[in-house]
Amino acid sequence: MRVLLVEDEPEMASALRTVLARHDMIVDHAADLREAEEMAAAGSHDVLVIDRQLPDGDGLSLIPTLRAGGNRVPVLVLTVRSEIADRVMGLDHGADDYLAKPFAFEELLARLRALLRRPANVQAEVVRAGRLSFDVPNREASIDGRVLELTRRETLVLEALLRRVGRMVPRAVLMEAVFALDDEVQPNALDTQVSRLRRKLADAESGVIVNGVRGVGYLLREEVP
Repeated sequence: MRVLLVEDEPEMASALRTVLARHDMIVDHAADLREAEEMAAAGSHDVLVIDRQLPDGDGLSLIPTLRAGGNRVPVLVLTVRSEIADRVMGLDHGADDYLAKPFAFEELLARLRALLRRPANVQAEVVRAGRLSFDVPNREASIDGRVLELTRRETLVLEALLRRVGRMVPRAVLMEAVFALDDEVQPNALDTQVSRLRRKLADAESGVIVNGVRGVGYLLREEVP
């Protein structure tokens, strides 16, 4: 899951980024509406988490702008305003859910999962190729039922490749799936992650291999017996 977090309070933003990252989410952070509009236009996000009180205006104003541009990504609004009228205003502006501060991180995570289960965002829960199975909700890969130990970023690479099994996945798509926009990324960072993943898949006799075309991208395919 790739999340665009729009939050101007540094401590809250840092805490949310830490929690979301622990649950294998890629987080792009914007501190105001202007930055949020640029990131929303440039990125491919699965969900937006927007605070209402931002330095340059009400976070709700971002939603009609997104919708007018054809962006239908689910939006969860965070606010200290808990009155019914405020919640109604948020929903009427196009928000998909509303969470009042303070809140438990467990509830935020549950609400994000619920948003992604809605019909427009439904995805296969288990993806299979060769002897490899990938449990999407739990971000867990296994070979014939035996868990394959992967790092967070190796897992994100694998998921991106499995969703397009048999097709070339451009480097830009993989970079977006694995790294946040403000991550400090070395030129060979993606290749390092793919190399480690490829070795683990081979050692586990997964029945799939990862091929690459230099400067273009990578594809995952089933091995031919």
